[in-house]
Amino acid sequence: MSEVVIEAMAVSKTLGSGAGEVQALRGVDLSLRRGELTLLMGPSGSGKTTLLLILGCMLAPTAGSVTVGGILTADADTERLAGIRRDHIGFVFQSYHLFPTLTATQNVQLALDIRGERGGKAAEKAREALKTVGLEHKVKSLPRALSGGEQQRVAIARAIVADLSVILADEPTSALDARNGQAIMGILGAMAHDRGRAVLVVTHDPRIVPFADRIIEIEDGRLIDERPGGPERAPMPRTAALGR
Repeated sequence: MSEVVIEAMAVSKTLGSGAGEVQALRGVDLSLRRGELTLLMGPSGSGKTTLLLILGCMLAPTAGSVTVGGILTADADTERLAGIRRDHIGFVFQSYHLFPTLTATQNVQLALDIRGERGGKAAEKAREALKTVGLEHKVKSLPRALSGGEQQRVAIARAIVADLSVILADEPTSALDARNGQAIMGILGAMAHDRGRAVLVVTHDPRIVPFADRIIEIEDGRLIDERPGGPERAPMPRTAALGR
């Protein structure tokens, strides 16, 4: 069995207090393994993003435990949590989070800067990461000169440039058309299968189901189903469903 790189055990999370208190997660158990692309699917407000933030050490659980790379995060202070994120986890967000005044190469290189890698070697690594996502011809482009799909590829290059063991992606295809969404998922799938990374994609987009090795459904803060992914799990096109 592939190596487990993140494990959540009995994780619960309460948000707010008093009359505004919300039980966002309720006793969640989840493991992410190298070489596997996992989809976490569920309706708005089901706890998807809360769970991703807890797995990524950006939010602390109210109860339960999270282990990243064999390190139990419960007793880690803010500085130690930042170190765990830096050493193990790359993030891809829905809104790209690119700096508008930096080129594609410079945006990717930021992920190396915070790890103490700078200079020509870091710039070369950034360019190689952009080549991996098919943007070798856009290395000097500013974000405003890139399409939405290209900006998301830059964000993925930034997440993979440091060769981390985990990629956590929050709705990476929601702002993209079908063609660009499939291209992004193809890249994330390659990161799992060819590079041996654990990839978790939070989504409500059924079009990307064929790219998953595993599909987990969450509802009202609880994991309610887990099943294999793959092309046979893809939703039936509407025209086929109508017999046209």
